[in-house]
Amino acid sequence: MKIHFIGIGGIGISGLAQYMHYKGHEISGSDISDTVITKKLRKMGITVTVPHDASAITNQDLVVHSAIIRPDNPEVVAAKAKGIEVLARREALLQILNTSKVYAVAGAHGKSTTTAILTAIMDGSAIIGAESKAFGSNVRYEKDNSVMIFEADESDGSFLNSNPHCAIVVNAEPEHMEYYDYNYELFYDSYKRFIKSAQYSVLNAEDKFLSTLVGEIDAKWLYPSRDITNIEFILINDEPHTRFTLKDLGSFDVWGFGKHIALDAALAILAANESMDIELIREKILTFKGIKKRFDIVGVEEGSVIIDDYGHHPTEIKATFESVKEYALLKGFDKITAIWQPHKYSRTIDNLEEFINCFEGACELIILPVWAAGESKREINFAEKFKRYNLTMADNISRADNTITVMKDKEALKILDKGLIIGFGAGDLTYQIRGIA
Repeated sequence: MKIHFIGIGGIGISGLAQYMHYKGHEISGSDISDTVITKKLRKMGITVTVPHDASAITNQDLVVHSAIIRPDNPEVVAAKAKGIEVLARREALLQILNTSKVYAVAGAHGKSTTTAILTAIMDGSAIIGAESKAFGSNVRYEKDNSVMIFEADESDGSFLNSNPHCAIVVNAEPEHMEYYDYNYELFYDSYKRFIKSAQYSVLNAEDKFLSTLVGEIDAKWLYPSRDITNIEFILINDEPHTRFTLKDLGSFDVWGFGKHIALDAALAILAANESMDIELIREKILTFKGIKKRFDIVGVEEGSVIIDDYGHHPTEIKATFESVKEYALLKGFDKITAIWQPHKYSRTIDNLEEFINCFEGACELIILPVWAAGESKREINFAEKFKRYNLTMADNISRADNTITVMKDKEALKILDKGLIIGFGAGDLTYQIRGIA
């Protein structure tokens, strides 16, 4: 088939495009601007046009678009005028994932890490919402298409179309509520339908909502507070690892720091243990090397470390920040600087009090402008709300070697070159902190 993906620069759509490319289909796509992802797709031989334009629609058999693409998009209009089938990503999943035994991982946060850990453990193809550093991509393709490890997305309800053999749910905290019209009953019912659509499920029994399903749903239940014990944080070749004991299955080492890492790994282990020997799991989990933009150590020098983290929800940031403190302690750093690029006005306002409490323990907090992600600007008084911190409001940062310059009105406010420096956000901060902005 000839398939065109509108919004191909997004991590989710790009994953589907790459997977279908590997399967032998002729793939094209478009986006509003060039990114690292679109450039990578071109190198793979995929035609990518920028920006969206009706001329990109020629003789394709199918057009797939991301959730944010509007019905009046010129390529959608052109495709329909030509009689070409047009599907939203969530609808396309029914066709793309219908031939595999799918291990689908869902949750407000932690799902990318859990999916990547499960990918390290199990053989099979994989589509992850982040780049696994073990194989340098968010997609792994194996010609034996019998198993698919898939990061299932609740943000547009598409996880309901993921055809799960095994449903793994890290948590079911309310997120992307605008899609559900802020109807919590509809949101939670979607999770229940996702779980019940699977033959087998692995669930966090201590999640507030999931705990209400104990006794109603036959699942492999994980009680983190009692099933995960002897947690310790260690450095292996100067890389962060968490060591823990899981139930009666023995001890495991997994890349990364934190109780949340142990939780993600435990869910992946229990899912894999349905079909794999536990000793093989214990060995293969060591091949997990983290995922890009999740506690991603992007700069190391004597006296300083720079970390990039995708955390953009308060629960994610808080959990990662606890790990940051442990890492700083083991490395002997007495200064932690946090740089935060809020993601979406709606998310920031809906969770403002939780965000205010995320950064306890930071010696300095630097807040960048909100990454709007297409939303209209709304007023948020960050200076007043976060005044209890050693706060700097800035426009952007730049990096040279292991030195970060904090900028305001195109002038340097301060230099960061000591201790542990970590950036949080899902916008372009990742490029700024890597020195490629």
